[in-house]
Amino acid sequence: MKITDLRMETYRWDRTVPIRNGMYVYPTSGLNVVKVETDEGITGIGLAGGVQGAEEIGSVILDHFKQFVMGQDPFDTERIWDAMWQPKLVGRRGITTRVISGIDIALWDLKGRAVGKPVYKLLGGFADKVPVYIAGGYYEEGKGLKELAEEMEESVGMGANAIKMKIGGAPINEDVERVRVVRETVGPDVKVMVDANCAYRHYEAIEIARKMEPYDVFWFEEPVNPDDYKGHQLISQSTTIPIATGENEYTRYGFRELIEGRCCDILQPDGLIMGGVTEFMKVAAMAQSHDLHVAPHGKQEIHVHLVCAIPNGLTVEYYRGSTDPMWDKTFLEPLEVKDGFVSPPDRPGFGIDLNEEALAPHRVR
Repeated sequence: MKITDLRMETYRWDRTVPIRNGMYVYPTSGLNVVKVETDEGITGIGLAGGVQGAEEIGSVILDHFKQFVMGQDPFDTERIWDAMWQPKLVGRRGITTRVISGIDIALWDLKGRAVGKPVYKLLGGFADKVPVYIAGGYYEEGKGLKELAEEMEESVGMGANAIKMKIGGAPINEDVERVRVVRETVGPDVKVMVDANCAYRHYEAIEIARKMEPYDVFWFEEPVNPDDYKGHQLISQSTTIPIATGENEYTRYGFRELIEGRCCDILQPDGLIMGGVTEFMKVAAMAQSHDLHVAPHGKQEIHVHLVCAIPNGLTVEYYRGSTDPMWDKTFLEPLEVKDGFVSPPDRPGFGIDLNEEALAPHRVR
């Protein structure tokens, strides 16, 4: 089997109401789809991390990588990944590694389709379901404490035993009050995570962490800039709340810094950003050797397979309609939450098939 074509399709759609985290406003959402075709008629589907506003650049980068992919055996994922990752020119961070991620994910999907096995089985098959948390709690125009509480109630009503909310976009004491309301709303048995999206300086993060401790926060995500390794370490040492980070980290080398510096308690690699399945599994193995849990950021359709493949997988992030109006329309068979868990589909590859009819009006490239 040989690879005969490689291409990217980009889709964008408006949110009903723009959402805001501690640093950024998101009026739109979307999908970057990488497709790898072969001479045996099998096509692998991959998803690449957001390149919003740089779609043309992403396509040019993809074209650059064709020289390392075309004509190759899709089962040689290590060889192809190594050929694409040339740190003098591309691959260390940013859009280039995101495109590599999409290509690598597509290759693993293709391998699964070729042998008739789900990806999580190819990678080790440690579990057939994994705990899930519902991501949300964004800042929105006209959304107060009442609306935040209602959203959290709805998320728990979907069958989840864990939810996540944003902080960092309001004064510290105001955010602490938001955390208090959410904790009282969901009760003592539901895990509450908070995510600052790098909004704080380390001393501000220490202040809010100490003020949130009475509300039994399960983790404090991305308190500071991803490159502030020392800041992460200082925060980790100053609070009883576990620190989680890694969604903006790249490759095994970046995660090596987090692990060796004991900068966090929970690692959050995003396979669509940090290097794909091939690199994710190396990070998971490093984390396992240091007795650290992995709770990836991002697309549940991909990460349910990766977490189910490893013994140190903690949970999967799950997005719902309040954060993405196309969440149940993008794929033909969306994942469902059942009793606090999600299970990978027992179909070849990642088991995802695009809802081409629903996506067609939103294609931008």
